[in-house]
Amino acid sequence: MGIIKKLASQTAIYGLSSIFGRFLNYLLVPLYTYYFSAAEYGVVSEFYAYAGFFSVLLLFGFETGYFRFRDKETSGRDVAYSTALIFVVLVNLGFFLCITLLNARLSAALHYSEHPEYVWWFSMILALDAVAAIPFARLRAENRAFRFAAIKVIEILVTVLLSLFFIIYCPKLIAENPHSWIEHFYEPSIGLGYIFIANLMASGVKFILLAPQLKGLVWGFDRALFGRMLRYSMPMVVIGFAGIINEMLDRALLKYLLPYDFQTNMKMLGIYSACYKLSILMSLFIQAFRYAAEPFFFAYSGNSDARQVYARVLKFFVIFCVFIFLLVTLYIDFFKYFLGTEFRAGLEVVPILLLANLCLGIYVNLSIWYKLTDRTLMGAFVSLFGAALTVVLNIWWIPVLGYVGSAWATLVCYASMALISYLLGRIYYPVDYDVKRVIAYITLGVVLYLARQYLVVKEFVLFNSNWQPWLLSTELMLIYILTAALFEGRAMTVKAKR
Repeated sequence: MGIIKKLASQTAIYGLSSIFGRFLNYLLVPLYTYYFSAAEYGVVSEFYAYAGFFSVLLLFGFETGYFRFRDKETSGRDVAYSTALIFVVLVNLGFFLCITLLNARLSAALHYSEHPEYVWWFSMILALDAVAAIPFARLRAENRAFRFAAIKVIEILVTVLLSLFFIIYCPKLIAENPHSWIEHFYEPSIGLGYIFIANLMASGVKFILLAPQLKGLVWGFDRALFGRMLRYSMPMVVIGFAGIINEMLDRALLKYLLPYDFQTNMKMLGIYSACYKLSILMSLFIQAFRYAAEPFFFAYSGNSDARQVYARVLKFFVIFCVFIFLLVTLYIDFFKYFLGTEFRAGLEVVPILLLANLCLGIYVNLSIWYKLTDRTLMGAFVSLFGAALTVVLNIWWIPVLGYVGSAWATLVCYASMALISYLLGRIYYPVDYDVKRVIAYITLGVVLYLARQYLVVKEFVLFNSNWQPWLLSTELMLIYILTAALFEGRAMTVKAKR
């Protein structure tokens, strides 16, 4: 169990920083949903949906490619790192130049011709973040989790503080004193645009903090190595792009496929996107796990017990994910207050999206078969299947079910990808996963959630009119925790003794 604890500790470092940082960032959700309308929030959601696609295209899969080809024997000069960094910098310089030249046309095509600055600001954010991904990958590869976490937290702190400054403090000060010092740089008509400005300034701060890692630009560019990295990484672009389709396409399509007028569609998009944020705890854990697990899976693959360790990792991963699912769904009456009143109409999608993210996390675990066996092209086909399924189901279900159809499409997509990856893994990299117990924990979580829904909605006769739903939720949560402790506590004790 020692290696599991090591992975858990690395996940905890990434996770605690992500949870702290994202919690600060999450405080922006009530800020945005209380200060802006659902339609205005829909604009922000749409841009960040596009950001997901470009984050893949502008990185070309070289983050994972670097892990595969990095020089593990030295902590100094690393040609794989410099090759990846130089390539990504050149790609993003070209991208930013193209956006600058085509900004007017792009803004008009997106129906933002009155605000072309949105597109320009956002392209700068995308370019800075893509280049920063390679230095972050090096920090992860060198197990410098604390520096990685510190920079991430600082970036989010800057975003939050600037958002509060521009959205709350500046308008209040201008209202109280129209001729105050702040009028020299604050323009009220920008309004929603200050969300982008705050993010852009935070990305700039992050880039400055990563300056020591950017010295890799002078280590040289290896053409032969670049060719190998490109062949390995290109399928990762397909995988990543397909993954973003699965994750973000619904928010890009809702604007066009919902059967209402443009303003109502933007309102529905804003509601769905805000409720999507309530699955943030699951997303945070999966992200933290991915940061720690990806270099771990590569580094540990040569050990004789690697496959047994991977199986245990998946089981404990699912146990914790189901706990997060129950935490949010059983206490949804608390979490809903993070959203403005107008946005709470979409709470029904939260359990569906949490289960979808759980399936995504399982897929992340199962995907080691194509990464460790260099069958990234086959992994790309799995992701393409998921992307195709996402497109078809969204086009089919959004006009009929609205944004609830998008939520179900996300769940079906990730569950299908996890199943296909498991079946292919049994052929190319067999791991004896405890499938029965994994399914049992997920089923238990869903049953406990449904029990809570039934007892609360029906006001079951065992409770009087003064009973509190959170007491029932706590009892159901304890049932899950005790069940997991009963079945896994003994196994952990036995392995620890060995």
